This record gives sequence, structure tokens and C-alpha cells, in this order.
Amino acid sequence: MKPIHSHKQQGFSLLEILIAFSILAFSLGILLKIFSGGVNTAMVSEDYTVAVQIAEGLMARSGTEIPLVPSQESGLEHEKYEWGVTISPFVFNVETLDPASVSATLFKVKVIVSWATSKEHQRQVELTTIKLAGQKI
Repeated sequence: MKPIHSHKQQGFSLLEILIAFSILAFSLGILLKIFSGGVNTAMVSEDYTVAVQIAEGLMARSGTEIPLVPSQESGLEHEKYEWGVTISPFVFNVETLDPASVSATLFKVKVIVSWATSKEHQRQVELTTIKLAGQKI
């Protein structure tokens, strides 16, 4: 008896390999896009964190290092973050309050920190509070 030789294919065809590589390339492209989006989000989050820290520091300095008088100041921090502090009198809108009987003055302190992420995009953080000055001006 003669042995029967089967001509079964062993291995993968060229078409199957091309399809597998196409799926792999597509999947890697999606994964890289996800990771780069995560890195971008982390960088934006870091920028906001630094901006809020600068704004809170300026807010804390108002009334101590920065006198509570109507004024505007601005500057640059870390060669990236532009900041501005605006101090203005705060006026009550209550009819029963006699402004002459008040021995202290309230000031509205507004801090804005802005930075550019690119030529077209500008981001900013704004904090506002009311501070009490000991003597009426």
C-alpha cells in the first residue's frame, strides 16, 4: 500500500499575516492616542494647580504685604503665569445699615492668573474674596 500524502497547509497565509498586522497597528494607534490624551490632561491639571497656588498666595498676601487700598497690581510668575490683583471697596446694598456707624472697611479682592497653552488658547483662574480693613479710609 502506498502512503497517502495529504497536502494540508501548515502555517499562515500572507493574507492572514497582513490582516493580523493591520489589526495590531490599528490597536497600537488607539492605545497611543489614549496615553497621549492622559499625558495632556495631566499637564493641564498641573498648570491649573500651579495657577491656583499662585492665586491663593496672592490672596493671602493681600491685607498683609499688599495693603488694602483701592489698587491694581500685576506681574509674571515662573515666566509663564501672568497675574493681576484688583482691590476695590465693597459697598453694602442694605437699607438698614448706616455706613457712618461702621468703623471698618470691606474690600473686594480679585485675583486672576492666566497662561497661554498655545498661541490660540489662553486659560485662566479667578479667585474673589472680601477682606476687612481695620480702619475706615
